Amino acid sequence: MKPITSLDYSRRVERVLRHIGENLERDIDLNALAEIACLSPYHFHRVYAGMLGETVSETVRRLRLHHAAGALVESEAAIAGIATRAGYGSVAAVGRAFQSAYGMAPAAYRKRGFLVAEYPASDPTDNPTGSEDNMFPVTLRDTKPVRLAALRHHGHYLEIGPVFGRLYAWAAPRGLMTPTTRGIGIYYSDTNALPPAEWKSDACISVGSDVKGEDDVRVIDLAGGRHAVLLHKGPYAELHKAYNWLFGTWLPASGEEPADRPCFEEYLNNPQDLPPEEWLTEISLPLVAK
Repeated sequence: MKPITSLDYSRRVERVLRHIGENLERDIDLNALAEIACLSPYHFHRVYAGMLGETVSETVRRLRLHHAAGALVESEAAIAGIATRAGYGSVAAVGRAFQSAYGMAPAAYRKRGFLVAEYPASDPTDNPTGSEDNMFPVTLRDTKPVRLAALRHHGHYLEIGPVFGRLYAWAAPRGLMTPTTRGIGIYYSDTNALPPAEWKSDACISVGSDVKGEDDVRVIDLAGGRHAVLLHKGPYAELHKAYNWLFGTWLPASGEEPADRPCFEEYLNNPQDLPPEEWLTEISLPLVAK
């Protein structure tokens, strides 16, 4: 493809991803998506899968299950209502999909409260508290600044997935998706103080100094310095437990003070290629310099 044609295709796929993210509770019609992309129904799906590495149905299934898992662990809503809001026609349908992806029924997942076994105590050399009941490994790390291409998201943090998809669709034809590209999410809002509709975050990838912003994509600099870095293994829907433990247990006992900058997450592997129990995420809490 000529560069201008590749960029045009990326914008078309971005529009499709935006539509999918906003309509997960509805039936997704491939002909309608082809029309949104201004592509023939004969060719649209091949373009989509070729650019994103997964089919439309795989994208929809992954995002719906992600939303359902989040609702199960964050609320006491009836499973039937969760199934409806996640776009499933019945409890049985969401149960089959959930069993296939998560290895257990939705009710069992809610009762258990987590998918991956809780972490053992961290090595005392890695964790300044030396506590015996640590759930997650935490290390203190000096990081370097990183230049990022960022796409803004407003709303529940569990709904940022389609925004990352749009960013990847923008980046791929520009040659920015390489084996060393880092995927990072910056989360600005206190989820305990604001309703989800007011939460603000950025989906980001690392880029070089020569990259310029375009359309809705901004180029920003992520500050380096001292950070407490927590490693989480498991579904993104369970990350809130890691945050609660980091701020409620680790930080008060650590002797550290948080800096006036937001937390960010780095996604260490690809959720398209691995089951949810294998997803690895690093949560970085900025700390005051010593």
